[in-house]
Amino acid sequence: MRFIFALFIAIPILEMVVLIQVGQQIGALWTIVLVLLTAFIGINLLRYQGLSTLSRATWRMQSGQIPAQEMLEGILLAVGGALLLTPGFVTDTIGFLLLVPLTRQIFASRLMGRFKSFASANVTGGGFSAGGFSKGGFNTDMNSDQSIIDGEFEVPKKPLSEDKLE
Repeated sequence: MRFIFALFIAIPILEMVVLIQVGQQIGALWTIVLVLLTAFIGINLLRYQGLSTLSRATWRMQSGQIPAQEMLEGILLAVGGALLLTPGFVTDTIGFLLLVPLTRQIFASRLMGRFKSFASANVTGGGFSAGGFSKGGFNTDMNSDQSIIDGEFEVPKKPLSEDKLE
């Protein structure tokens, strides 16, 4: 938690130092243009990479696989997009690294490895038997007759006619 707090303090200070240095080298106007240009390029790259990752996740789901890698890459794309919208060259560099497929896949595979080791280290056995779960109350037989509905009903009593009311 302290590490995240330190990042929230250090990154803006680092961004200001880099922006001032770049501004002194190329001028304030060109620095602003460059920051806006990186945001524009980043948003377009984010759109393309997001659609590509979404199509890969859809393909995996249709083939019966869990798209864990694609879901993690989608999160990294969102973080990269947010970093690109943050003005500054340091956050833009990290954002671009998260948007480029090769580096994003490296980040994702390393994070996936850490998640797996964390999950396996913190999982204890439950009280389930080796037989697994029961079938439950649903009929899973595909050959059963689906036109038969089991239920109860009551025949409503006929309303009194107007002759008998008087």
